[in-house]
Amino acid sequence: MNLSVEPQLAPRDTILEAIEKHYKAVANDPDQASRICRSVEIRPGHSHELISEETPIVRYVEWLITDAVTKRASDIHLEPLEKLFRVRLRIDGELVEVDNPPQYLHHSIISRLKIMAEISIAEKRIPQDGRIHFKIGEKKINLRVSTVPSIYGESIVMRILDEEGLLRGLPDLGMFSGDQAVIERFIKLPDGLILLTGPTGSGKTTTLYSCLHTLNETDRKIITIEDPVEYQLRGINQVQVSDQVGLSFASALRAMLRHAPDIIMIGEIRDLETAEIAINASLTGHMVYSTLHTADAPSAITRLMDIGIRPFLVSASLRGVLAQRLIRLNCENCNDNYFPSGLELHSIGIKKEAVSSGNFKKGSGCSHCHGSGYFGRSGIFEIFEVDEYIKHLIYEQVTLVDLRYKALACDMHTMRDDGKRKIAAGVTTIEEVLSATAVSDPRFLY
Repeated sequence: MNLSVEPQLAPRDTILEAIEKHYKAVANDPDQASRICRSVEIRPGHSHELISEETPIVRYVEWLITDAVTKRASDIHLEPLEKLFRVRLRIDGELVEVDNPPQYLHHSIISRLKIMAEISIAEKRIPQDGRIHFKIGEKKINLRVSTVPSIYGESIVMRILDEEGLLRGLPDLGMFSGDQAVIERFIKLPDGLILLTGPTGSGKTTTLYSCLHTLNETDRKIITIEDPVEYQLRGINQVQVSDQVGLSFASALRAMLRHAPDIIMIGEIRDLETAEIAINASLTGHMVYSTLHTADAPSAITRLMDIGIRPFLVSASLRGVLAQRLIRLNCENCNDNYFPSGLELHSIGIKKEAVSSGNFKKGSGCSHCHGSGYFGRSGIFEIFEVDEYIKHLIYEQVTLVDLRYKALACDMHTMRDDGKRKIAAGVTTIEEVLSATAVSDPRFLY
């Protein structure tokens, strides 16, 4: 363009501040994606296997990731449909559709992401997994990439893994002080099995890593077995499961015990072999953490026995179970006092007398929360402590319903109980807790 360039010197901090400012400006521009896509010169039928580092496709992918991180998204979903290439972000647990690129760019964008994730762009018939390391200014972001073939082409989901947001202490998980004290007592035990339960995306990994972060001292040897290793923790030995080479949870755990660990974390107990080795490790002086997919905390007992673990081994090894879900928090910028109706109170099980002593709030929606009334997420928890009385019930193989009744009689707080406390504290809303919790508490079956 025949323009003259005048070089200038600037401090490093000033340059980084400018980069951060303009990255955010680009990410917050809703028309940026459309402008980038309109500038793409690739047309249907053109080769997309080799994508130059300077093409608009590259710029679009970088914009998409930056925009997702800026909007606090946890996942990016790219889905080819019959007449649409849909892009959605999961923000605070809810999927939000953003500007969609032209459908004919599907193959080019998918190929670029697969190159970044170091997975085969030639293979389109089977699911593939990879990882992208991305940098926004000075901030490092890891994305776990999963591809799945669909009838209209490959679909990609990228989970955004923010290490800075992960390594938090237990007080940052959203627990009340009483629940936090119980968890701190659990993790200080010398041996035994601690289980975390909940569906995918309920925050189990964050809670597990927060516990390990709290325990990560130089006088303790901590080893984890994960599939995949989502976050790399300094000072902790992490093992990646690989079925392709025969490194399963069970085989890795068996080898791990010869390394004399103090604390073992198993990503998930999936079968009898893994469960048996984990329980035997907990009975021989190791502290073992793991996860199960169950609806609530007491169900972990029956799940272990369904897998094939004998009741006396469950009662001897299990120290406690933590079930959890994630709920959206009221936006602090637009929340205001709110007085729920009698029907709303009845639906959640809150007595009318509690309204006067509570601090009920609800967000009205603003630019800060994009009109949703919610900003950020936190956990609701159910802690099931296995004391001598509960051990006896497990050994006697009482039914799950009886086990729940006895646990409630021993002052166990359910996830709905925890949600009700957070509603009364103005942290969240009745609708949010109802959507996140099932009526498995026999006290609410009316």
